[in-house]
Amino acid sequence: MAGGLEGFSFEQRHGKDRVRVARVWRAGDGRHFMVEWDVSISLFSDIVGAYARGDNSGIVATDTMKNTVYVKAKECSEQLSVEHFAILLAKHFTSFYKEVTTAVVKIVEKPWERVYVDGQPHEHGFKLGSEKHTTEVTVKKSGALELTSGIAGLSVLKTAMSGFEGFIRDKYTSLPETRERILATEVTATWRYSYDTLSSIPRDLLYFQERYKDAKEVLIYTFFGPPKEGVYSASLESTLYQLARAVLSGFPDISAVQLKMPNLHFSPVNILTKDNPSMVKFDNDVYLPTDEPHGSIQASLSRFCSRM
Repeated sequence: MAGGLEGFSFEQRHGKDRVRVARVWRAGDGRHFMVEWDVSISLFSDIVGAYARGDNSGIVATDTMKNTVYVKAKECSEQLSVEHFAILLAKHFTSFYKEVTTAVVKIVEKPWERVYVDGQPHEHGFKLGSEKHTTEVTVKKSGALELTSGIAGLSVLKTAMSGFEGFIRDKYTSLPETRERILATEVTATWRYSYDTLSSIPRDLLYFQERYKDAKEVLIYTFFGPPKEGVYSASLESTLYQLARAVLSGFPDISAVQLKMPNLHFSPVNILTKDNPSMVKFDNDVYLPTDEPHGSIQASLSRFCSRM
């Protein structure tokens, strides 16, 4: 919260980071469901006196925030999405404490997945996956809402149907042009929902969980294309745009999407020596994987009536 203080402009917020909580639900048929969340909370409130005069009377202690996460997780008797849990927390802080004007809750969901044994889903067994489900919720005391979700660490690679040609060439350029290369990246995607009030969000507690799964499927399909034919990528920039466009086209309640996609290089290995001119001759088969340095590609795409 910003304000004047002794002739200075002063902004502050306070909160609790890295509150880790796991929640298990046991269904009547014996199957268990579980999530693990890493929760960060920031509260905006009128507590300038705490900084300037040592008056702590308006502070919600960060330890209280931590305890609230566990209490609210306990109160969730039904499975719910990470987005709904973040909204629940933010709504609590803005409605329960008169001093709090805005709450920002960020959560990263650890990717625990049900294991399959002998082709059957295990009732209570889970393994750790790779990419993570993320969300950030901002709730104001008025009920105004900003909601974003996303995916982090989605590693994808294809060994064909990718090239890079026609770029600027000058005295500093050594990269050869090609229509056949490995394309690899780690997708970080964030999308903003169009719901702008607490009363407008879907009532289904797993709605955003299903949206996340569907959006991930769209990203993967758009990157790779059909199983047999694939889809050609003229550049990572072109592929990024196609991914963003596919998300906006597929989900009318998503108003904007932002993507970060590093270009993780697989450089052709071609070893020639005077005595052995064909010790390793590259034929689209042997590569040196490297992620340092790597290209950095990012962009956002939104509907005209929205912003990211």
